[in-house]
Amino acid sequence: MSIFFDEQSKIFSLGTRNSTYQMKVDDGGFVRHLYYGANIGHCDMSYLVWNYDRGFAVNPHDQVQERTYSLSIMAQEYTSNGIGDFRINSIDAVGRDGSGCIELRYAGHSVLSSKYEIPDMPSVRGEYSDVQTLVLKLRDKALGLDVHLYYGVFEQLDVITRSVRIINRSDSDITLYKAASCCLDLPYGQWDMIHFYGRHCMERQEERVPVMHACQSFASKRGMSSHHHNPFVILCDHEATEDYGSCYGVMLMYSGNHKTEIEMDETGCVRVLSGINEDHFRWTLGSGETFCTPESILTFSEKGLTGLSHNLHRVIRENVIPAKYSKAVRPVLINNWEATYFNFDDEKILKLADKAAKLGIELFVLDDGWFGVRNSDHTGLGDWYVNTDKLPSGLKGLSEAIHKKGMKFGLWIEPEMISEDSDLYREHPDWVLKVPGRAPALGRDQLVLDMSRGEVVDYLFDRLSDIIGSSGIDYIKWDMNRPLSDVYSCVLSAERQGEVGHRYVLGVYDLMGRLTSRFPDVLFEGCAGGGGRFDAGILYYSPQIWCSDDTDPIHRLKIQRGTSYGYPVSAMGAHVSASPNHQSGRSTPLNTRGIVAMSGTFGYELDLGRLKKRECDEIRDQIRECHK
Repeated sequence: MSIFFDEQSKIFSLGTRNSTYQMKVDDGGFVRHLYYGANIGHCDMSYLVWNYDRGFAVNPHDQVQERTYSLSIMAQEYTSNGIGDFRINSIDAVGRDGSGCIELRYAGHSVLSSKYEIPDMPSVRGEYSDVQTLVLKLRDKALGLDVHLYYGVFEQLDVITRSVRIINRSDSDITLYKAASCCLDLPYGQWDMIHFYGRHCMERQEERVPVMHACQSFASKRGMSSHHHNPFVILCDHEATEDYGSCYGVMLMYSGNHKTEIEMDETGCVRVLSGINEDHFRWTLGSGETFCTPESILTFSEKGLTGLSHNLHRVIRENVIPAKYSKAVRPVLINNWEATYFNFDDEKILKLADKAAKLGIELFVLDDGWFGVRNSDHTGLGDWYVNTDKLPSGLKGLSEAIHKKGMKFGLWIEPEMISEDSDLYREHPDWVLKVPGRAPALGRDQLVLDMSRGEVVDYLFDRLSDIIGSSGIDYIKWDMNRPLSDVYSCVLSAERQGEVGHRYVLGVYDLMGRLTSRFPDVLFEGCAGGGGRFDAGILYYSPQIWCSDDTDPIHRLKIQRGTSYGYPVSAMGAHVSASPNHQSGRSTPLNTRGIVAMSGTFGYELDLGRLKKRECDEIRDQIRECHK
């Protein structure tokens, strides 16, 4: 049994194969965090708690005679606001009285024999593992607010998942301004933080810095997890190496605005919060309504960074990505983008496909430019109809021709975006994110569809289902080529505009879920200008993500290394491209390019017609080597 509760001591012990997570309901009804680390069974770790009379600390009213009892120095499971804990807080909400003060005390618990689910959002799948769930119920009686903490304990995977449900039990609205997915307090130890920053074409660069007596945070408010800060952080002891030392991983399973905060207080306690970025977030919770946070994945290893990575790789391969692809060998693909860009027709594509088939390539992917009036990135997005000037036989005819060559056929789409110069925009100008009275900002000369609206999601589902279902599609590359700006939905009232960012992500998950369920045999690959939305939320639907638009193998060494701390090799799209490289201009041997690309889901993205015979022979050898 992975969840144990001692009625007498009020201690909860959550056990995985190599770790123990322990907390206690104290005499004041607050839930204290006691321990998270190497497996110690059900040993009572409350002896680690030392209370001191701290100057300028405040005490709960019912503990006024106990001056050593203060929330401002207490390690807790989920921290509230305005009642004496002056560190970063997990939740910020305002009810009828407008105070913003929240006091969360224990109100009960339950243990489930299976993994919980989160409505409308991806989460670690429990059906393939021995897993239990602890539901820890907290309540603010005065505000009429219930906060239920969910802990999914995957014993064999060495993972604990966290999510929160916030329920309005009052008879009036409560407005949420912040709702973290998890809070982890580490009362002891000296820690480094490893986080993964970057930019377009240089994603997930590792940076290791000491945690200091301050608030440190990294975040995205770009409407996606972003090229710039991945929603994943590692805390490790100062001496930790690849193979030795205590390490904690906190990974948010979310594809929108996120924030991770880390604070060391005056006592040396380190607090980690992970969840939706509260910047521009505001959610109105009506009486009886529930808000669910995205899931956080927690894991601990005392075997260094390698042990931590193995834990995360295992849970993503086995319990996050679709089961069909957990151990499946992915087809070696060729993408036409760097060979043709927008300038192609049937003849050029089939000539490239014929060359690819002779080399042993297994999947041909047609990239941007096959639909609408789409000869550049200025027009046509949203018009998901085949451009028969380029493809007279349509997608179905092209697909059949490529299948006859012994290859599978794949297609590029960018469903969330729209061009101003498109039939769809002319018909539905209100379907985009834009603020009334303002000219919206453009990115790559395109606007963003309002994915918070059900009719927009329904339209995209119908159009894309028709294309995939009628054309013999085996693979979809799902792109997203700009961040969100002008985030405003014309169908929501002014006081609910702070919900648009999260509702957008829910709309994306809805569309992805419906399409992947409708077409379970189609391999979906995520992309967002390369690696701009590389997160566990997308991997729930797409077992692989294009790691970066930068295909220079020397740059890719750092990009793929940073990615590998949290995400398995099978999730990283990696291709051999032309030399000199189109992004960096660097020349590298074909052998080097092949070795680096084989450290991911292998493929090619270059003009095969320009290759010499010896290069063609080397590509055949690479494909054989890849499948050994």
